[in-house]
Amino acid sequence: MTTSELRQRPRPTVEAPKADLAAKNTNPALDPKIGHPSGEAKYGRFRSLVRAFTVFLYFGTGILTIHISQILGAPLYLINRELYDAYMSLTKACFGLLITTMTQWWAPTVIRISGDASVAGQLSLTPDGRVQCNFPERMVLIANHQIYTDWLYLWWVGYTSNPQMHGHIFIILKESLKWIPIVGPGCMFIGFIFLSRKMAVDRPRLAHRLEKLKTRRTDPNGKSFLDPMWLLLFPEGTNLSGNGRRKSANWAEKSGLKDGQHLMLPRSTGMYFCLTELKGTVDYVYDCTVAYEGIPRGGYGEDYFTLSSTYFQGRPPKSVNFYWRRFAVADIPLENQEDFDKWLRERWYEKDALLEHYVSTGRFPANDAGTKGHLETEVRTEYWWEFIKIYMMAGTFGLMFNILLKVVRFIVPRG
Repeated sequence: MTTSELRQRPRPTVEAPKADLAAKNTNPALDPKIGHPSGEAKYGRFRSLVRAFTVFLYFGTGILTIHISQILGAPLYLINRELYDAYMSLTKACFGLLITTMTQWWAPTVIRISGDASVAGQLSLTPDGRVQCNFPERMVLIANHQIYTDWLYLWWVGYTSNPQMHGHIFIILKESLKWIPIVGPGCMFIGFIFLSRKMAVDRPRLAHRLEKLKTRRTDPNGKSFLDPMWLLLFPEGTNLSGNGRRKSANWAEKSGLKDGQHLMLPRSTGMYFCLTELKGTVDYVYDCTVAYEGIPRGGYGEDYFTLSSTYFQGRPPKSVNFYWRRFAVADIPLENQEDFDKWLRERWYEKDALLEHYVSTGRFPANDAGTKGHLETEVRTEYWWEFIKIYMMAGTFGLMFNILLKVVRFIVPRG
């Protein structure tokens, strides 16, 4: 079933709750009359506190170790830029492993995947039940933004790709995040892009970062190549919420546009700038429509799947659902922003139809070609011991320093 066919299907007779009404209950998960999509909490207060402690301990030690590795490798910037970039990509892959294993151990969930004919042959299951995505090494990845964990699951998709891409993901973040200790500097080391959301201010810094992402390198044989890159964009600008839906509805009414039921209308300026800057170095835009099982019609994921409920109380989503599509950059109208704005808005109306199909049936359409039905897997690493890689880089520096110190003590006589 194609997205155009979905859009032609009649809407249900029951209209979705208006944004202003849906926003009145700021946290339905706390209302005893409304059940949680994942059922009752599996853990009481004490065990939830224990789980919170272990999650923060693992995440805290992991991210601190990764940041120490970044600081120790920073001098490579002055020695060899290519070596520095490759080293920081390894630290980025370590962070991808950190959030993947954290989800695997504390918030396991089913991942259900399908897509249209444009991604036929690019999604498959390995003999041990893991998904493998044969996506290109360079692409722009866009998605609707349900809740903050969207980027976590999409980062895991990079881990599942062949070759693995979890060390080559680039994300655009709010500038305020830059000042969070450890996290902010760590994100700067791995080349994430911080923006103020004021295009006049952001344009030169975004252009600078994109220029680096499209810089060609030369291998020892003299062959030119581009570094791997997945640029992750959320055109809606923020995660779905009652306040965001109200703003989207008001903007649609003011602009004379049709509003969506299950998402916010996209902002085209940032994505248009990225695609025009990267044109000639990226062949495809991959689009992922994301849905979380159990969120009622008119509800918002952030009200149910909080950090506490997902990782501490044992109530992660029963399933996270992906529907993939691919668009050739050559077929996207980039001659002027007005045409691109219409193109992107049409893709979002199609995503809204896909989400309506999901809300109505509990599934996205099955795979349109290639693997039949839906692929089902879970967030996990290929090998149980892979989390050790998170600590190996800093550990190697420590071992080398210890050996060097012993050599110096051996050579230099004590007084």
